[in-house]
Amino acid sequence: MAITSANQLELLQTAEAVAREKMIDPRLVIEAMEESLARAAKSRYGSEMDIRVKIDRKTGRATFTRVRSVVEDDAVENYQAEMTVDQARLYMENPAVGDVFEEEVPPVELGRIAAQSAKQVILQKVREAERDKQFEEFKDRTGTIINVVVKREEYGNIVVDLNPGEGVLRRNEKIGRESYRPGDRIRCYIKDVRREPRGPQIFLSRTAPEFMAELFKMEVPEIYDGIIEIKAVARDPGSRAKIAVVSYDNSIDPVGACVGMRGSRVQAVVNELQGEKIDIIPWNENIPTFLVNALQPAEVTKVVFDEDAERIEVVVPEEQLSLAIGRRGQNVRLASQLTGLNIDIMTEEEESKRRQAEFEERTRLFMDALDLEEFFAQLLVAEGFTNLEEVAYVELDELLSIEGIDEGTAAELQARARDFLEAENKRAMDHALELGVEESLINFEGLTPQMIEALAMDDVKTLEDFATCADWELAGGWTTQNGERTKDEGVLEKFEVSLEEAQDMIMTARVMLGWVDPADLGMGDEDEEADEEVEG
Repeated sequence: MAITSANQLELLQTAEAVAREKMIDPRLVIEAMEESLARAAKSRYGSEMDIRVKIDRKTGRATFTRVRSVVEDDAVENYQAEMTVDQARLYMENPAVGDVFEEEVPPVELGRIAAQSAKQVILQKVREAERDKQFEEFKDRTGTIINVVVKREEYGNIVVDLNPGEGVLRRNEKIGRESYRPGDRIRCYIKDVRREPRGPQIFLSRTAPEFMAELFKMEVPEIYDGIIEIKAVARDPGSRAKIAVVSYDNSIDPVGACVGMRGSRVQAVVNELQGEKIDIIPWNENIPTFLVNALQPAEVTKVVFDEDAERIEVVVPEEQLSLAIGRRGQNVRLASQLTGLNIDIMTEEEESKRRQAEFEERTRLFMDALDLEEFFAQLLVAEGFTNLEEVAYVELDELLSIEGIDEGTAAELQARARDFLEAENKRAMDHALELGVEESLINFEGLTPQMIEALAMDDVKTLEDFATCADWELAGGWTTQNGERTKDEGVLEKFEVSLEEAQDMIMTARVMLGWVDPADLGMGDEDEEADEEVEG
């Protein structure tokens, strides 16, 4: 088949028809045709030739051109597509390296095989254009809700029609035991859009917390307008959920607005989520207060918040324990997801036993270390003293404020405490030296003998060893794996060394060793001071 004037316009008409059918740019179809004709021409003239085809966008005329580049004499590799400067003088005036010579060649006759090959190239290019268009269309819609039609089910996954293209609602993204039949219309959340070799993959979800948030945005105008904000969502899909909201308008109750008149708004969301029970909770900047709200309907007696460990202890009455924990731990698990904290729930009786155990432990410490009678040791604990350092180095007036303690007694208490601490320091240092600790670490400012002993027992015996430690290795921390937080014990954690203090000590050691330029650190401090002045 030759490309004659009779079928030149037919090329443009075909391109327009394909573009309309596939809803893509006609130029992409014409470019695919040009590439397919160029391939066919190479099969006719030789694969080593650089044959290019240009289709006129108005007349449909296809021009076949052979292209040759001018290269250095010793750089010619393909004599069909390259030529030297001397060879180029036969075709061009004053040729130079880098010039390109083009000459038109006769159109080719497309045989059956060449025509089939050209058709495949065009179809491939059209498919690629479709995929690119679909990816560009859906990548900006990630995080939104879409209405789709169920096409089929594959191994528990639901394939839906996105028109154009298909999306996948995977088995673990369905609510409970949802089942659908072809033709059913459902609402899904676009969770992820990925570009893959087989085409863009659009992954949908009905279990994502963001799906619930988007549903509330659709049902509650105040959320859509930004008057009310959804701060956090926690879900046990198909069973129960908690959603924390806050209002930026004092005249609007965020919980009431989300519930709606006679529960109409929240009920619309519940119906979409297959009857999932939803607790709407007022958000609060104060974490303990927020947690008390999150554990509703259980009543909370006391909250103890450990900010460094991101852990919180909640005390509830005995009769409220099962309600606070919930069925199979559901209530406390959702509250933990909502606040981002690990929550320990205990009854008032359990908390009382724990406090009593701590009281007895501290009493025994003072009795043994300071050689005190039980009553006197209990008196110190009752006044808030928790360790020997507090007794040894506290202001004398604080000891004198305790009923029954005079100046002589207070001085004797402090002397005993200091003697005990000095003996402990000597024992710890002697042990550390036995383990092989070097002077560089002993002389490092900020480390006590007990700390040096603990480091030596963990095989940190030199300043270089100390400088290579990570802050969490010293102060401890938390690691999250598969959604579960695990505790990382720190070598100096029992000495109440914070992460910031650990970072400072490690950086100081690196500066002393010459690993870090102190000028860089000073520059950062100056920048921070300048920023503070500007803010001031």
